[in-house]
Amino acid sequence: MKGCFECCIKCLGGIPYASLIATILLYAGVALFCGCGHEALSGTVNILQTYFEMARTAGDTLDVFTMIDIFKYVIYGIAAAFFVYGILLMVEGFFTTGAIKDLYGDFKITTCGRCVSAWFIMLTYLFMLAWLGVTAFTSLPVYMYFNLWTICRNTTLVEGANLCLDLRQFGIVTIGEEKKICTVSENFLRMCESTELNMTFHLFIVALAGAGAAVIAMVHYLMVLSANWAYVKDACRMQKYEDIKSKEEQELHDIHSTRSKERLNAYT
Repeated sequence: MKGCFECCIKCLGGIPYASLIATILLYAGVALFCGCGHEALSGTVNILQTYFEMARTAGDTLDVFTMIDIFKYVIYGIAAAFFVYGILLMVEGFFTTGAIKDLYGDFKITTCGRCVSAWFIMLTYLFMLAWLGVTAFTSLPVYMYFNLWTICRNTTLVEGANLCLDLRQFGIVTIGEEKKICTVSENFLRMCESTELNMTFHLFIVALAGAGAAVIAMVHYLMVLSANWAYVKDACRMQKYEDIKSKEEQELHDIHSTRSKERLNAYT
């Protein structure tokens, strides 16, 4: 029973809790961004087709619907890539923790291991910059839907207000196309009364929060990896010191043994 308890304590002591927290935060942020972002894009397509009366362009023309499909595929790639990357960072955290705790055991810290840690630091820094860009980009649809939601709200507060929303000012359609919806139109009233607009708006907000959580997770990973790198570097120095000390002690022991034999032979 005592041996089992000690084994459990040893296993728990080898868990990289900082990396575990960062991984949970990363998975939560990526899940919120990918799930809510995908559904928000699908809701945007329905809003554009139903209330703005937009249709997909035939052929290979790059329109807003094609761009939305591309964004969906990007979301699929982000979900898969960061699922794998989170596992790799956790494995690196386990090996680094094991290397530090078993410094004087059979596990040896190699130059390759230090290079892998440095590579993860650089890669995580680049991913942090990428997630900052994703966060800034995700704020654009939140701003657009906030304007639309504000127009709907002002229409109910101010009687007789004639407000219009032109998709050309957001770059969704070209300058030559006029896709404008005003408060006096029936489509606008139906859109404001529907739950689809409110749901899509809040999905984009949650997706933005998920991207922000991913940025925080990347920053957390950078702190963890940098700390592990410093610990491993110090551990390598300590390991070299212990090896040199052990070698010198062995040499002194050999010299002492040799002198003892010479004295014994001279006495004989």
